[in-house]
Amino acid sequence: MSTPTAPGLPPLSEPTAWHTISLTVNGEPVTAQVESRLLLSDFLRTRLGLTGTHTGCEHGVCGACTVLLDDAPVRTCLTLAVQAAGAELRTVEGLTQDGRPLTPVQRAFHEQHGMQCGFCTPGYVMTCTALTERACRPDDDTVADELSGHLCRCTGYQNIRAAVRQALDERYGQQEETS
Repeated sequence: MSTPTAPGLPPLSEPTAWHTISLTVNGEPVTAQVESRLLLSDFLRTRLGLTGTHTGCEHGVCGACTVLLDDAPVRTCLTLAVQAAGAELRTVEGLTQDGRPLTPVQRAFHEQHGMQCGFCTPGYVMTCTALTERACRPDDDTVADELSGHLCRCTGYQNIRAAVRQALDERYGQQEETS
């Protein structure tokens, strides 16, 4: 029995190194054969052409590759594609379709100038989306903790925080400022 290999890659040493996975990506069913070691970031970018999921540090530190896996933010550079089998996955491309209005989170990032080069923005937007989809408003410590997993080399984070506050205020109502 021959083991399938991707063009330009050496043959795999074991036939069980390939797996058929099925998952839902941005509302669409996807079935694919993947190697055991294929990262979810590489699967999204190279196999599915969803390049909005950026890869920065490839060590789970910068947060640029964050997507929602069963509504929870995950780092795709630390997640294997096989781990997403059977899951519902949302990327930044799945938030708004062409010609439709921006989501409150996307609009807040635009209005508050919460991006400069834009490299880190998809990860921030996906984490913020998860925050706005909770049953009740997360407290300031929870928001700070969730955002601490993201790095931005261009900003002083003030506009990003303002965008997150705007999105949370729109979703849950205005929160009084605490000092």
